[in-house]
Amino acid sequence: MALLVLIASVEKGDISIRPSAVEMLARLGVTSISLAQDSETAVVILEGWSLDPRRHEQAAAALGARDARPLQPIVQMAVSAATTAGGHRI
Repeated sequence: MALLVLIASVEKGDISIRPSAVEMLARLGVTSISLAQDSETAVVILEGWSLDPRRHEQAAAALGARDARPLQPIVQMAVSAATTAGGHRI
């Protein structure tokens, strides 16, 4: 699954996840959207099987975050409870 992470300043305007934005993102191949924000910065995480991260400018425009920068994903993994050799949970 492709992953696109966008980071933007919130002082340049709020990120908007309106129905029209969702529709545009769906056309770009997005199937999952996560948003995190503090008083200065917003981060949007977009995922999708047919998402092309090189189309980050279109995704940012759909969200109203034209100044957004794409971040290069480094690692994405699932984590489960691990056990030691003796069978005890760590």
